[in-house]
Amino acid sequence: MADKEPSKPARELASQIERDGGQVLALYQEPVGDHWQIFCLLPRTKCEASPYQRDLSPTHVKRLTESIKRLDRFVDPIVAISPRPGVYWTPNGNHRRAVLDKLKADVIPVILVVEPEMLFEVLPLNVEKAHNLKEKSLEVIRMYRALVKEEPDTTEEKWASQFESPHFITLGLLYEENRRFAGGAFAPILRRVDKFLKQTLPKGLDARTERADLVRAADQALGVAVAKIKKRGINHPYVKNYLLARTTPLTRARKTLPSFEQTFKKLKDNLDEFDVSKVRYDEIQRSAIMSSSSSE
Repeated sequence: MADKEPSKPARELASQIERDGGQVLALYQEPVGDHWQIFCLLPRTKCEASPYQRDLSPTHVKRLTESIKRLDRFVDPIVAISPRPGVYWTPNGNHRRAVLDKLKADVIPVILVVEPEMLFEVLPLNVEKAHNLKEKSLEVIRMYRALVKEEPDTTEEKWASQFESPHFITLGLLYEENRRFAGGAFAPILRRVDKFLKQTLPKGLDARTERADLVRAADQALGVAVAKIKKRGINHPYVKNYLLARTTPLTRARKTLPSFEQTFKKLKDNLDEFDVSKVRYDEIQRSAIMSSSSSE
């Protein structure tokens, strides 16, 4: 393959790296779209987590630190993007960055993506550690809030591939307020009725806030019902899922689903009216076993 002259943005970014105290090792074209990227060593203190991604897992950082210390080498470069001179955000590799922070390394090996607008595109490629529902939802809502400022004329549908699923947005708002929110219990209902909105993102965020309020109200009603069941001496980790399965207005037989608002208002009403005196421990346990079997 004939040598090509690096693009002007790539050359300018390479010069910026040198000014920022880094070292450019190579400018190259990645093999899929022939986009220019830079392999470099950046000062550790100039590399930060992107403000939109999930929080660090202390357990994962600890395990990575132990493994890297045992190997006595660091072999996986992080991916980074520079939003402005002197600042380098990593949307993919934050746990590895944290390990080098912990080990007080002077530099971090980095694959630097030239185009800063690729930040939101690269986030979904983060496979360093599998996301759980809370982490994914928080990452999506942080991304959403940033896009409200940076791309206010766009809609959720434009960013569907980055958000992956509309219910992550709604759950993100709920997890922001309460990190212990029972998102896993509500997710099956949300997945069926939560859709991407056609409004611009600022208006969409307002609508999402209203949706989160409806879910929160249902969760409060759920909490009251759970407390009544526990008062009867029945304690089981599946009790919330059990109650939601019996009060959901959505049934498998329904061909036409109610709207989001109708669903959660009806769900709250059903929870308020649910007769907890008829709940038995063995029923909850049986439901948990059946649910586990069907998900395998």
